Amino acid sequence: MVELYIKGGGFMHPILIMWIIGLAIGIAKLFLLFRASVNTRKFMVNVRTALKDGGVNKALEECENTRGPVASIVHAGLSRAKDGVDSAEKAITNAASIEMAFLERGMIWLGFIIVIAPLLGFTGTVWGMVEAFNAIERENNISPAVVAGGISQALLTTLFGLIVAMTVQLFFNMATSRIDRLIIDMEEASAELVDTLIDMRG
Repeated sequence: MVELYIKGGGFMHPILIMWIIGLAIGIAKLFLLFRASVNTRKFMVNVRTALKDGGVNKALEECENTRGPVASIVHAGLSRAKDGVDSAEKAITNAASIEMAFLERGMIWLGFIIVIAPLLGFTGTVWGMVEAFNAIERENNISPAVVAGGISQALLTTLFGLIVAMTVQLFFNMATSRIDRLIIDMEEASAELVDTLIDMRG
């Protein structure tokens, strides 16, 4: 593998750097997203129970003891519950926008690497072909032995660029799936909280 990397030429270095960065961002992103996930139904049952038994302050404590965006938006809604359901809904909407920004942070870099890595590989391909034709010109000979080095370099950079893009794409897709799941959980929790507040007011 190391021999193939060296044989690929100078374009392999930036592609490798992108691979390392992409893997680091992808692993860190998935770790944070999995940590942010909670059992939404169980959490909302605990919040409703706390509201009935100890009021808003008790429910706020339940949110503070639970990590993740679902707990954060419920906490925001409960914090404004005393001002009415409309104020609670507005607070939930604002908190959800902030949490969405946090959830999607870093995703743009994964997308950037997915696009750029193959382009670098293709650029290495073109460079390798230029080297091959230069070798033909120098040797004044079109035998396979003369052009094999440049063509091999060209194919290796393309291959490595595509491998990097596919690997990072896997992390991107997994992270996107987790973000979508968390968004659904936030929507369900916010709707349930608003319904609970309306029922309590009634």
